Amino acid sequence: MTAKDFIPRADSKFSVWLKTLVAYLLPKAAEWNIPQANIRDLETLATEFDTAFEIAENPLTRTKVAVKVKNDARRTVERTTRILLKAYVTYNPLVTDADREAMALPIHKSGRTPAPVAATYPDFDVDSSVIRRLTIHFYDQGSKKSKAKPVGQHGAEIRWIISNTPVVDIEQLQHSAFDTHTPFTLEFQGHERGMTVWFCLCWENTRGEKGPWSEIVAAIIP
Repeated sequence: MTAKDFIPRADSKFSVWLKTLVAYLLPKAAEWNIPQANIRDLETLATEFDTAFEIAENPLTRTKVAVKVKNDARRTVERTTRILLKAYVTYNPLVTDADREAMALPIHKSGRTPAPVAATYPDFDVDSSVIRRLTIHFYDQGSKKSKAKPVGQHGAEIRWIISNTPVVDIEQLQHSAFDTHTPFTLEFQGHERGMTVWFCLCWENTRGEKGPWSEIVAAIIP
């Protein structure tokens, strides 16, 4: 973190800020087009951090291991928070300055040239050569040899679900992530090996506006 970072440096202040953020995002999910599952995942990580923080701060339970667990939990929830905000809040035209102020987020200056909405979708290849891992190499439609994103696009949203039955509707893809650079990696547990993952991608510009979705594709967890 830097001195100008909007995320509080002190763990105690970070905990309070994160609770406020999650509480504000939950009722806004549908209005701002944020998958409810993403906010719930963030809420779970925030709870795990709070638990680890309490243990690490208590003189009776504080150990080097407890501090490491707390630090690891903070890094995880902070990274998840940044990804969610960049993907769904920072450049979302539905989010007002009053909303940003209520969430203690930076208010961006106006006057920039609006970024275009993508007219294409990300093509991609799936690498299943590593056990319990799927790596998605994405690129602009018809531009396999180039890693460049379309003009004005912040990155790609990846939506997925593990399902034994075919998925035909994007709304069935309950999990979502955002990546600004290819490739994107999904990690799985041992008991999930052999299961089928369905996913698709779309470009999103710097204002949070999405382009068309790719086809829904299936891959087997190695």
